Amino acid sequence: MAQIEGLAQIIVGCKEGKTQCFSQLVDIYASRCYGYFYRLTGNSDISDELLSELFVKLVEKIASYKGGSFESWLFKVATNIFHDFLRNKQRRLKLLDVKKEQLETEFVSIKKADNEQIDKLQIQLKKLDSDTRELIMLRFYSQLSFKEIANMRGEPIGTTLAKLHRGLKKLRELMEG
Repeated sequence: MAQIEGLAQIIVGCKEGKTQCFSQLVDIYASRCYGYFYRLTGNSDISDELLSELFVKLVEKIASYKGGSFESWLFKVATNIFHDFLRNKQRRLKLLDVKKEQLETEFVSIKKADNEQIDKLQIQLKKLDSDTRELIMLRFYSQLSFKEIANMRGEPIGTTLAKLHRGLKKLRELMEG
């Protein structure tokens, strides 16, 4: 994704505690981060909660950002928040089961072809393991590069590429099946 004009100045302003700079970051990244959380959880209330927590963490941790890709750093924080949410609540399996039932119910009630494809994608994404689903969301929904994802996950880029390739192959099989 192209570097947002003036992002470095906004970040400096945030580090200086300028409220308007934090507001600008929220304006720039809120929809992408919300979408990331929504695709991981499938729940708008939980996504709103995680998004709020992300921006609170941003205020607390902005001083720890030392340069490089801000988006990669931001989505690493978002990913950590999501993992903490799952760990702290100890509801990973329960969340997936409840969401699966909700998606199946919603899928039956929606009649438009486009909406059916979106719902089918959501259902099939839930069938993937959480690590694979997270990789797909980071690459395609959050638009991070392979290198950014590999660095964020602390693994070689080849490993990231192989995992993503296998995940996309599995998703394609699920979508066609």
